[in-house]
Amino acid sequence: MTKPHPTTTPDPRLNQILAALPAADYARLRPELELVDMPRGWTMSESGDHVTHLHFPTSGIVSLVYALEDGASSEIALVGNEGLIGISIYMGGESLPSSTEVQCAGQAFRLSRKVMKHEFALGGQLQRLALLYTQALIVQTSQMAVCNQHHTVEQRLARWILMSMDRLQSNKMAITQERISLMLGVRRESITVAAGALQKDGMIERSRGVISLVDRPRLEERVCECYQAVKQECEHLMPHPSTPKAGT
Repeated sequence: MTKPHPTTTPDPRLNQILAALPAADYARLRPELELVDMPRGWTMSESGDHVTHLHFPTSGIVSLVYALEDGASSEIALVGNEGLIGISIYMGGESLPSSTEVQCAGQAFRLSRKVMKHEFALGGQLQRLALLYTQALIVQTSQMAVCNQHHTVEQRLARWILMSMDRLQSNKMAITQERISLMLGVRRESITVAAGALQKDGMIERSRGVISLVDRPRLEERVCECYQAVKQECEHLMPHPSTPKAGT
């Protein structure tokens, strides 16, 4: 369940897609946007669920997770305030094969399926931005599939840390090694070894379920090419408007 939102309502344009809309489109859409909290660990939708709302995160991170019948799972994409959740609403499907889980707590503005389908049918800027983001998401899932097959756990962990910190716009995040192991689909012991190597080399620090990024340039040197490939493609496809700061 979503929690009541706080008294101070963030600006929906903290989400980059909403921020890139023309003023007239945004003004038409704004009354339909509903603020919801995204607590850490919340499963927004299960695999196969009928998606009733599109979510535009303004903070936090949502993971798209694919689970197998034997209980194993792996993260296939990360979504922050650069994107949206619920592409099946406008891509013609009723559901997605992956579940969506909140990795880092935040907030989002949701839009009903009915309103989004109407907006999409208008063929305006929201349709264009949604399709561009879908392409960026496809690039991310494809690159992560290659990364998970061909690169070391240490490289994959470095990629995951950098991608997460980018979306949080921070150098610190609350996450357990067990949770990371589930996201990357590897044993917890493997994450412990990889994180230990990165910490020993002065790139990250770990303490009580918190990871801090200490030396980004060196971590970017250590990471595989997948991180830059996904980042550059997203920057190429998506606009980067100046978004308002929280509390303004």
